[in-house]
Parts: sequence; C-alpha cells; structure tokens
Amino acid sequence: MFHGIKTNLLATGSRPIGAFTTAVIGLVATATAAAGAATVALDAAFPLDTPVLITDVRKAIGDAGTGGTLGPALEAIADQGSPFVVVVRVATDADPEEQEALTVGAGTDGAYTGVNALLLGEAVTGLRPRILVAPGLDTQAVTAELVAVAKKLRAMVYARAIGAAISDAVTYAENFGDRELMLIWPNFTGSFTGDAVARAAGLRAAIDEAQGWHKTLSNVTVQGVTGISTPVYFDIQDETTDANLLNTAKIVTLVRSNGFRFWGNRTLAGVDEPLYAFESAVRTSQVLQDEIAEGLRWAIDRPLTAALIKDIIETINGRFRSLVAQGRLIGGKAWFDPALNSEADLAAGKLTVDYEFTPAAPLEALTLNQRITDRFYADFATLVAG
Repeated sequence: MFHGIKTNLLATGSRPIGAFTTAVIGLVATATAAAGAATVALDAAFPLDTPVLITDVRKAIGDAGTGGTLGPALEAIADQGSPFVVVVRVATDADPEEQEALTVGAGTDGAYTGVNALLLGEAVTGLRPRILVAPGLDTQAVTAELVAVAKKLRAMVYARAIGAAISDAVTYAENFGDRELMLIWPNFTGSFTGDAVARAAGLRAAIDEAQGWHKTLSNVTVQGVTGISTPVYFDIQDETTDANLLNTAKIVTLVRSNGFRFWGNRTLAGVDEPLYAFESAVRTSQVLQDEIAEGLRWAIDRPLTAALIKDIIETINGRFRSLVAQGRLIGGKAWFDPALNSEADLAAGKLTVDYEFTPAAPLEALTLNQRITDRFYADFATLVAG
C-alpha cells in the first residue's frame, strides 16, 4: 500500500542528434620488411587483410616496414595532420595482375580480404572509414571495388586518374559514373605513384576536422609538396586552361598557385544524378543519413503513437537547425506524409518520415562585371580646390 504522491520520470520529447566522425581514413596498402625480426614485427603490427587502427600516424610510420606503399602513404598523410587511419595491409606480389587481385580481395562466407576488409573496419576498430584510398595500388579494378565498398560504408573514394596525358586521364574518367568517387590527375613529384592520392586523404581528414565535411577538397594548400609531376596550365581567369579542361571532365587536378593545391569540386556522379555533382553534396547526404539514423536509435521499438512521431520529426528538424546555424547546411525539413503512412502500415509498426535538405554548394564560378566610366570625374574640380 502507498499513501501519497509518486512521480514517474518519463523519457519523452525530441532528442539531440550528435555529430558523426567523418575524418577517418581507410587505407589499403602493401608493406614489406627485411627477413627475420623485422618481418615478425611488421606482421604483428599490420596482419594481412585485417583492419588496424592508427591513432598516431607519425609513430606508425616506424612500424610500416621499409618496402611497399604503406610507409610513403602514411608520410604523405602525416604532412597534412594526424587523423585516425584504419589500415588494411594486403600481400605483395611482383605480378601486376596478382597484386591487383590481392588488393581487390573478396568478401565471402564472412571472410573479407583486400579492399573488402574495410567493411570490417568499424566492427574491429570501432571507427567506420569514411575516406577510402589505395594509393599506388588503385588500378581501375581496385578503384571500382573501392567504390563498391564506399557505397556500403557511405564513404568517399579518392583515386588516381590513370594516364600519361590529359587526354588519357579524361578518357579514363569515362569508365566511372559514381558520386562516391573523385579522380585526381596528375601526381606530385616523387617516386611514389600514390603521393597525390595519399595527400588528398590526409587533407580531406584535416579539412573535416578544421572546417567540416561541407567544405570541399579544392583550393586548400597541400603540405609537404615540392612540385607536380606534369605541369598543369592554370589561370583563375581563363576558361581554356588545362585545369579547367580536367575539371570539366570531373577530374580534380593539381595547381601551383600560392602553394600547391587540389583544384576541383566534382565527383564522378552520372548525368542522372546532377544533384550529387559536388563532393560537398555527396558527403552532406552521407553524414545526414548516418547522423539521423543513429540519432533515432532510441525511437525503435517504442509504442508508435502520435507523440512519438512528433518527437521523431522534431529530433530531425532540431538537427537541421543546428547544422544551418553552423553554416554546414542551407536548410532542411522533416515531415509526416499521411499518404505514405496507411492505417495498415502504422498498425504493423511501420512509419515513413520524409525529409529534404539543401547542401552548401561551393562557389565554383565567380563572375565579375568590370566597367570603365568617367563619372568619377564629376566632382574632380571640388577635389582639386579642396
């Protein structure tokens, strides 16, 4: 028996949606070391086809062996900052076709190898790779597999556009039509063919941390660079440059302008996906998918009442307001559409909530109208007399 007043604490109302970690690189690489203790140490630090989390990039370079692509890639990333890196080391083979097959890997019967091992990154390390690269190993087949994995992880792929000349790179880009992919041409100077791609990954993570995922890779100074392997003609006021030709073909290029920079905002999105032409639009969509889904985990299995639906909608709209205030989003809105929610569906525990958003597009083209006039001579006599 209870004689008095009892207060129950009820968990109702909207919930805040937290930010998602996007500055996590998924790096597929090779690494070798001298026989003996060095090989044992390398195998212990980076077991083959196993996601390994790096929290200190500079320190990890010392464990990356003396051969292969892992060491140079980590050095290029470290020049931009020290992000989290999920490394998948693949075996080395002197035959290019065999190396490609080892890098592509497979995912069957719960065993994931090569690029596909990135799918286990979150399960093994607790962090989901969002920036996927295989610098120096990114053949067409490897890049295609990275894109397939990126679609599942809601991540972006940065890869080289293969070709000795601009025309070759443009032709190569026609092999892809995926919004999750950005191709880069040419390379920075040096013996490592994946240098530009590795630096793109490092810079992408640094931008995410310093400015946010809504800022594109383009027009930010790249650290640790001394030159470009193939000079690219660039003039910010000329539409007929090599750089503009590459950008028109949806290829990010490298320019020397107050330092070395990536130049280009476009993904390889096909003509049927014009709204995902910009890197920032794709990444905004990916981030919203994950933030909203994760932010509504609490709502699953609760009684499906009108109050719950209102709380869900307000939770989403609250996150939109926060992102707009931060300048990461132009606008967004969630709502309940009765036409999409029949009585039978609601009774079966099925709810559909619509939402729309407008990502912040990069200022890609600025037009300045210049005029010459004599009207500023109108008060000239007054100025002279004064």
